[in-house]
Amino acid sequence: MGTSLKPAHTELPAPPRPSPRPDPRPMPDPNHADCRGVASVLSRVGDKWSVFVIMMLSDGPKRFNELKRMINGISQRMLTLTLRGLERDGLVTRTIFPTIPPRVDYELTELGRGLQQPVKALGEWAIAHLEQIEAARTRFDQRKEG
Repeated sequence: MGTSLKPAHTELPAPPRPSPRPDPRPMPDPNHADCRGVASVLSRVGDKWSVFVIMMLSDGPKRFNELKRMINGISQRMLTLTLRGLERDGLVTRTIFPTIPPRVDYELTELGRGLQQPVKALGEWAIAHLEQIEAARTRFDQRKEG
Protein backbone atom coordinates (compact mmCIF):
# COMPACT_ATOMS: atom_id res chain seq x y z
CA MET A 1 0.00 0.00 0.00
CA GLY A 2 1.40 3.31 -1.04
CA THR A 3 0.66 6.81 0.18
CA SER A 4 -2.01 8.60 -1.76
CA LEU A 5 -1.46 12.24 -2.65
CA LYS A 6 -5.15 12.85 -3.20
CA PRO A 7 -6.87 15.13 -0.68
CA ALA A 8 -8.78 13.18 1.91
CA HIS A 9 -11.03 14.06 4.85
CA THR A 10 -12.04 17.32 3.20
CA GLU A 11 -15.31 17.38 5.11
CA LEU A 12 -13.55 18.24 8.42
CA PRO A 13 -13.91 21.77 9.77
CA ALA A 14 -10.89 24.05 9.50
CA PRO A 15 -8.71 24.20 12.60
CA PRO A 16 -9.20 27.31 14.73
CA ARG A 17 -7.06 30.22 13.57
CA PRO A 18 -4.49 31.62 15.94
CA SER A 19 -5.36 34.91 17.60
CA PRO A 20 -4.67 37.85 15.27
CA ARG A 21 -3.16 39.63 18.28
CA PRO A 22 0.50 38.61 18.54
CA ASP A 23 0.83 40.44 21.87
CA PRO A 24 0.67 37.77 24.63
CA ARG A 25 -0.41 40.31 27.25
CA PRO A 26 -4.10 40.29 28.16
CA MET A 27 -6.38 42.86 26.59
CA PRO A 28 -6.69 46.02 28.71
CA ASP A 29 -9.62 46.08 31.05
CA PRO A 30 -12.25 48.39 29.49
CA ASN A 31 -12.90 49.80 32.96
CA HIS A 32 -9.33 51.18 32.90
CA ALA A 33 -9.21 52.31 29.28
CA ASP A 34 -8.85 55.95 30.24
CA CYS A 35 -5.70 55.40 32.35
CA ARG A 36 -3.40 56.80 29.67
CA GLY A 37 -5.42 59.98 29.40
CA VAL A 38 -5.57 60.39 33.16
CA ALA A 39 -1.82 59.69 33.38
CA SER A 40 -1.09 62.50 30.93
CA VAL A 41 -3.22 64.92 32.97
CA LEU A 42 -1.59 63.83 36.23
CA SER A 43 1.87 64.22 34.74
CA ARG A 44 1.00 67.83 33.91
CA VAL A 45 -0.65 68.81 37.18
CA GLY A 46 1.74 66.70 39.26
CA ASP A 47 4.84 68.26 37.74
CA LYS A 48 6.66 70.33 40.36
CA TRP A 49 6.88 73.47 38.24
CA SER A 50 3.20 73.29 37.30
CA VAL A 51 2.31 73.01 40.98
CA PHE A 52 4.37 76.12 41.75
CA VAL A 53 2.87 78.09 38.84
CA ILE A 54 -0.67 77.16 39.87
CA MET A 55 0.10 78.17 43.46
CA MET A 56 1.56 81.51 42.37
CA LEU A 57 -1.41 82.28 40.08
CA SER A 58 -3.92 81.46 42.84
CA ASP A 59 -4.21 85.09 43.92
CA GLY A 60 -4.61 86.55 40.44
CA PRO A 61 -2.86 87.18 37.12
CA LYS A 62 0.89 87.56 36.97
CA ARG A 63 3.43 88.60 34.37
CA PHE A 64 6.14 86.21 33.23
CA ASN A 65 9.01 87.91 35.10
CA GLU A 66 6.86 88.18 38.21
CA LEU A 67 6.36 84.40 38.14
CA LYS A 68 10.06 83.83 37.48
CA ARG A 69 11.02 85.91 40.54
CA MET A 70 8.45 84.14 42.72
CA ILE A 71 9.46 80.58 41.75
CA ASN A 72 12.95 80.04 43.05
CA GLY A 73 15.14 77.88 40.81
CA ILE A 74 13.02 77.79 37.65
CA SER A 75 14.80 78.69 34.42
CA GLN A 76 13.26 80.97 31.83
CA ARG A 77 12.96 78.04 29.40
CA MET A 78 11.28 75.77 31.97
CA LEU A 79 8.81 78.49 32.95
CA THR A 80 7.99 79.05 29.27
CA LEU A 81 7.44 75.32 28.70
CA THR A 82 5.38 74.97 31.87
CA LEU A 83 3.13 77.92 31.03
CA ARG A 84 2.70 76.68 27.47
CA GLY A 85 1.72 73.21 28.71
CA LEU A 86 -0.74 74.62 31.25
CA GLU A 87 -2.22 76.85 28.56
CA ARG A 88 -2.52 73.90 26.17
CA ASP A 89 -4.36 71.90 28.83
CA GLY A 90 -6.79 74.76 29.42
CA LEU A 91 -5.57 75.55 32.93
CA VAL A 92 -3.98 78.94 32.22
CA THR A 93 -4.82 81.79 29.85
CA ARG A 94 -2.28 84.08 28.26
CA THR A 95 -3.46 87.63 27.59
CA ILE A 96 -1.41 90.04 25.47
CA PHE A 97 -2.03 93.75 26.03
CA PRO A 98 -1.22 96.05 23.08
CA THR A 99 1.23 98.30 24.88
CA ILE A 100 4.83 99.15 24.08
CA PRO A 101 6.48 96.89 25.05
CA PRO A 102 3.64 94.35 24.91
CA ARG A 103 2.43 93.20 28.29
CA VAL A 104 1.56 89.52 28.76
CA ASP A 105 -0.40 88.25 31.75
CA TYR A 106 -0.98 84.66 32.79
CA GLU A 107 -4.07 83.73 34.76
CA LEU A 108 -5.79 80.56 35.90
CA THR A 109 -8.88 79.57 33.93
CA GLU A 110 -12.03 78.28 35.62
CA LEU A 111 -10.61 74.77 35.15
CA GLY A 112 -7.27 75.87 36.61
CA ARG A 113 -8.96 77.48 39.61
CA GLY A 114 -10.54 74.11 40.31
CA LEU A 115 -7.00 72.84 40.94
CA GLN A 116 -6.21 75.50 43.54
CA GLN A 117 -7.48 73.53 46.53
CA PRO A 118 -5.82 70.19 45.68
CA VAL A 119 -2.53 71.92 44.80
CA LYS A 120 -2.65 74.04 47.94
CA ALA A 121 -3.33 70.93 50.04
CA LEU A 122 -0.41 69.15 48.38
CA GLY A 123 1.91 72.10 49.00
CA GLU A 124 0.82 72.42 52.62
CA TRP A 125 1.29 68.67 53.14
CA ALA A 126 4.81 68.89 51.67
CA ILE A 127 5.73 71.81 53.92
CA ALA A 128 4.28 70.13 57.03
CA HIS A 129 6.13 66.85 56.37
CA LEU A 130 9.38 68.15 54.89
CA GLU A 131 11.47 67.46 58.01
CA GLN A 132 10.11 63.90 58.32
CA ILE A 133 10.81 63.18 54.67
CA GLU A 134 14.33 64.61 54.87
CA ALA A 135 15.02 62.49 57.99
CA ALA A 136 13.72 59.36 56.21
CA ARG A 137 15.94 60.11 53.20
CA THR A 138 18.96 60.52 55.45
CA ARG A 139 18.26 57.19 57.20
CA PHE A 140 17.76 55.45 53.86
CA ASP A 141 20.98 56.89 52.40
CA GLN A 142 22.96 55.90 55.52
CA ARG A 143 21.68 52.31 55.25
CA LYS A 144 22.71 52.17 51.60
CA GLU A 145 26.18 53.55 52.34
CA GLY A 146 26.79 51.23 55.29
